[in-house]
Amino acid sequence: MRKSGYRTVFHIYLIFFLAMLGAVLAALGLLFLLITVRRPDGSLVRSNWPQKFAEDFREEIIFNDGAAQISQEGIRLLRDQGVGLQILDSSGADIANYQKPELARETYSPADLLRLSRDGRWEDEGTTAFIGSVTEEGEEYLYILYVPVNISKVTMYLNGERFAGGKAVILPALGCLFLAVVVSGLLYGILTTRAMRRVILSVGDVSARSYLPVQKRGVFRDFYSSLNALDEQIRASDRLKEQTDRMREDWIANITHDLKTPLSPIRGYAEVLLEKGGENEAQVRRYAGIVLKNASYMEGLIDDLKLTYQLENGMLPLRAVEGDVVRFLRELAIDILNAPDYEERTIRFEGGQEAVRYPFDPTLFERAFRNLVINAFVHGNEDTEVTLRVSDSDGELRIEVADNGAGMGPEACEHLFDRYYRGADTGQKPEGTGLGLAIAKGMIELHGGTISVASAPGAGSVFRIVFPRP
Repeated sequence: MRKSGYRTVFHIYLIFFLAMLGAVLAALGLLFLLITVRRPDGSLVRSNWPQKFAEDFREEIIFNDGAAQISQEGIRLLRDQGVGLQILDSSGADIANYQKPELARETYSPADLLRLSRDGRWEDEGTTAFIGSVTEEGEEYLYILYVPVNISKVTMYLNGERFAGGKAVILPALGCLFLAVVVSGLLYGILTTRAMRRVILSVGDVSARSYLPVQKRGVFRDFYSSLNALDEQIRASDRLKEQTDRMREDWIANITHDLKTPLSPIRGYAEVLLEKGGENEAQVRRYAGIVLKNASYMEGLIDDLKLTYQLENGMLPLRAVEGDVVRFLRELAIDILNAPDYEERTIRFEGGQEAVRYPFDPTLFERAFRNLVINAFVHGNEDTEVTLRVSDSDGELRIEVADNGAGMGPEACEHLFDRYYRGADTGQKPEGTGLGLAIAKGMIELHGGTISVASAPGAGSVFRIVFPRP
């Protein structure tokens, strides 16, 4: 971890240094562009070249019998650089010129000369004027050079007692700036590396399930907030996994018991028939009936396991056709009551409408609602009655399966539809496989509906199923 921290410091510092170096190089490039200018002949020179050219040009102005003239070298310089020239007397009148631009005036007032010296131009942005002076026999003459480059004249006022020269100020300033960049980059790298080490350790603690929530502050407060939420979700997931594993183990144990229960009589009666045969046909038929009953129970249990797998993996096809839900539930109730085990039971039907049309899969609907009704009978007593209610309003189809049985507590209601949850008395009922309500819930949800239960000990149970209208 320590080597990794040093490496991280180096990387952060290198990135910071390269960024600052790039900024310095960009500043130097911009400064180079500001302090250089391209002459008419194409060469690149410092931007103070026109000013120096104007100061040196006084040597090329000569006087002959009081008349101002330009030397041959001066004419060559003006011609090669494309520079225009005006020579003015003490009154500001033009007494000599060469390549004078069209914007030049014949006479200049002191105010005009002051403005031209300050701004460098009248209107033409491509030409800059520089003024110089030359003295002949005690009389001062001014000359104006019109340089064909765009130069901006900037005047700065500095403290003369402190400003000894540009190099004396700029070089120490650049040195201090560079030192500040190096030190700040190093400090930033160290602080960031420490924070990153805390982050890495926190992530490792989350993985090891030993993470303690961190107070959300500093630059990484959003990250720690997300990390705290992640740790909470992982712990909740672990608790859910443990609970699911425990329920699965209990469920497997119950299923194993349920499979062995019918196998014992099947095997026993089969051995009796094999060894002794039957004393009479009636006895054989009775033995065969017991074997078939237990085989049928095993077949139902295996069918429930298959349906559970299909529902869990989305493999159960839905073949919905529009039909009358009221009539379907009435016929289902009659079919259940015609079975020998439930012929003494009571199913009441309450519905405000004679017919309710809705698209559903008859096979899946029958299995789902049969499971709900049979579940009420299995977990109730001989006096338990079931009531079916159907209503169609507010764009929803609502079906209730209510019973007046013993009811359930909050914990049982919470886990009633879990695939690995079974009621306390399920093992005592041959009809219960522990999967009926989970299958019913899956089939109802396959139709786009929802199912919920409301129950209390001694107050019976009400299963509410709601289907949205398409």
